[in-house]
Amino acid sequence: MQVSVETTSPIERRMTIGVPASKVDSEVEKRLQKTAQTVRMNGFRPGKVPMSVVRRRYGEGVRQEVIGEVMRDAYIDALQQEKLNPAGYPKFEPQQMDSGQDLEFTAIFEIYPEIQVGDLGSLTLSKEETEVVDADIDNMIEMLRKQSQGWEEKDAAAEDGDRLTVDYKGTLDGEAFEGGSAEDATIQIGSNRMIPGFEEGLVGVKAGEEKTLQLTFPEDYHAENLKGKATEFAVTVKKVEEPKLPEVDEEFFAQYGVQEGGMDAFRAELKKNMEREANFAVANKVKQQIVDQLIGLHEIEIPAALTQQEVQKMKQDALQRFGGGQMDPSQLPDELFKDQAEKRVKTGLIFAQIVKEQELKASDEQIEEKIRELAASYQEPDQVVNWYMNNAEQKAQIESVVLEDVVVDFVLDKAKVEVKSVSYDDAVKPAAASAAEEKESGDE
Repeated sequence: MQVSVETTSPIERRMTIGVPASKVDSEVEKRLQKTAQTVRMNGFRPGKVPMSVVRRRYGEGVRQEVIGEVMRDAYIDALQQEKLNPAGYPKFEPQQMDSGQDLEFTAIFEIYPEIQVGDLGSLTLSKEETEVVDADIDNMIEMLRKQSQGWEEKDAAAEDGDRLTVDYKGTLDGEAFEGGSAEDATIQIGSNRMIPGFEEGLVGVKAGEEKTLQLTFPEDYHAENLKGKATEFAVTVKKVEEPKLPEVDEEFFAQYGVQEGGMDAFRAELKKNMEREANFAVANKVKQQIVDQLIGLHEIEIPAALTQQEVQKMKQDALQRFGGGQMDPSQLPDELFKDQAEKRVKTGLIFAQIVKEQELKASDEQIEEKIRELAASYQEPDQVVNWYMNNAEQKAQIESVVLEDVVVDFVLDKAKVEVKSVSYDDAVKPAAASAAEEKESGDE
């Protein structure tokens, strides 16, 4: 087998492969002989069809089948011979396929880029540290109460935060318009879900009252025929309800898995969960800084095949997350995911190179610790741990996550790190939100 390789870009290769005609022709003949033993044709007894007839009827199809298999096998052998690591499937271009002549074809494919890890000491990272204090726990309890709040009907006038059940009918120049009317609609004052002035105009109303609201649609309203138009809404109030927060008692504690120990045990459980959430958020922000700076430190041309694989994976993940049901992932446009997919591929390539160069590994102890950390938020953590530990595929996924953490710790050890103390709220805030707030503060 003859092989020549042409470098057409840093990551693309054109490999021309020649296979002796005898290898193809002998395999074609062997298969035709086998076909002749079983083929049934009118006018001939089974196994007695002349080879000339078999060759004329089946020769071309068998040859194409054999050529496809020979090209695939020769391509794999050539990769091993030339010590090339392809990223994705090749494109085959036949050059010579005539019977009796050597088979020659070209395989065009991309390889994994060569990466030289840059100076990790040049990275400058900011790492937050925080402490969960009593005031943070108090705020969390109030937030949990609001999440569990109910509603209680009242006879008094509606206030900000109350929920109203109403019928309303909107008119434009005396005529009703599409989408402007509803019966038994639920509206919470202060939710800002209605057009400006609607909710505010219901402050002070009581059940059984009627009120007419004179309002104007915003200039940027989504319906073209309503933009900036003055309108009138006739509203009939059927019910007014005020928020009813649950009592902080044993029943409330039980909703969050605390069956014994009262308030002290509940606060201790909250604190533990909040500390875990803060640690996760802080680690995630540090990792994001590392990813962004490593990508900035390395110029990498990435194989299109790897990006496309990541795009497809992200489409599947998106459908699962948002309940896509039977929707075909191909219906989602690649452009929605391409930038993020390229970032993920680059990150994976750089991390893999650091792992290779530094011979980093995820130990069994680290893997089990990560599993126990994930299981801690479940009601039966031991069952979750056993499930992961006895499921090879799931355990392998955890191992890959732990290995990423090992890389992050390695980079942190090499980089310049500034530690700053922040509040719990700032610690759990996503990096993008924190950056936006810092920018606003700087602009003032």
